[in-house]
Amino acid sequence: MSYRLKSITRDEHLAFVAAQPSVSHMQVPAWADVKPDWRGESLGWFDEGGNLVGAGLALLRPLPKLKKYFAYLPEGPVIDWTATGLDQWLRPMLAYLKAQGVFSVKMGPPVVQRRWSAEAVKAAIADPQATKLGDAQATMREPEAFELADRLRRMGWQQTESAGEDGFAAGQPRYVFQVPFKGRPLEEIQRDLNQQWRRNIKKAEKAGVKVVQGDYGDLPAFHAIYVETAERDQFIPRPLAYFQRMWTALQAEDDNRMRLYLAHHEGEVLAAATMLTVGEHVWYSYGASTSRKREVQPNNAIQWRMMSDAYELGAGIYDFRGITDTLEEDNHLLGLLRFKVGSGGQAVEYLGEWDFPLNKVLHKAFNLYMSRR
Repeated sequence: MSYRLKSITRDEHLAFVAAQPSVSHMQVPAWADVKPDWRGESLGWFDEGGNLVGAGLALLRPLPKLKKYFAYLPEGPVIDWTATGLDQWLRPMLAYLKAQGVFSVKMGPPVVQRRWSAEAVKAAIADPQATKLGDAQATMREPEAFELADRLRRMGWQQTESAGEDGFAAGQPRYVFQVPFKGRPLEEIQRDLNQQWRRNIKKAEKAGVKVVQGDYGDLPAFHAIYVETAERDQFIPRPLAYFQRMWTALQAEDDNRMRLYLAHHEGEVLAAATMLTVGEHVWYSYGASTSRKREVQPNNAIQWRMMSDAYELGAGIYDFRGITDTLEEDNHLLGLLRFKVGSGGQAVEYLGEWDFPLNKVLHKAFNLYMSRR
């Protein structure tokens, strides 16, 4: 089977996404509007019968002073990654992008490689010999994913080795934490929360914490405590304008694409979080909490409300997004991993991100430029 690739309209792309059970929120047309420094283009794969059988959002970033572009398909494209003739999918994409002046392509195949149950993660954290989650015995291993990685290498793709601090990928997280919902009653999901989570949810309810859905006008309240969180947890916060742009772009595409939740107690916002939905996949996207009144447990309250609402929306997966793969006790992100593990889900390792240098000199120069920013 040979595939033809061409640019498609937003409507064509959105219709394709709507027909899939799960697509990354970074692979919907509106995500390009969230990233003003990039030019977005929707790509479509067509079979010999003219049917749209694959799609991808490519974000193009210009190289300073040159009419050359770096192309990025975060957590995409959405194609048949199990196909034996994978080259028939990827070669047309590389040829098309090269013709657009692209010198390097980065993609993130949405393919799971390994999974660890909550119990396995807890055991790894408790093991003084374990320093990385990736070194711990996985609960489930996907041989096809390892074979896919070998095939990509043979095609000339290079796995992105560089990672951010404490195991977070420089692009999108390779390790995430997810709670499977599909085929399970909500009562079972609640029972799988650990004792501390269930106790804290009850504490919050007894203390009078109220979790409400916010709107565009509540984004400044979210952002104020998000900045406080960034200072406490040692990361660089995004500006308020970023979240306002995200809200406007995603809500225009689908009024359930993005939600904002706020946990109130005695007139004060103690925690807030954003939730993104595409099909059966729901993500806890950004979270924030103040250091005040932690004893009333607003974080557990807001997460349980979001999980319950995601369930009502028909979610098959509730995704806590990135986790550290570093298990050392002095790691400042280990507390966040413990919190997510308490939800009773599973740690998931994706195949990671892959580069294809179409121009090796410019590819190397761009990587050097980005590393010095």
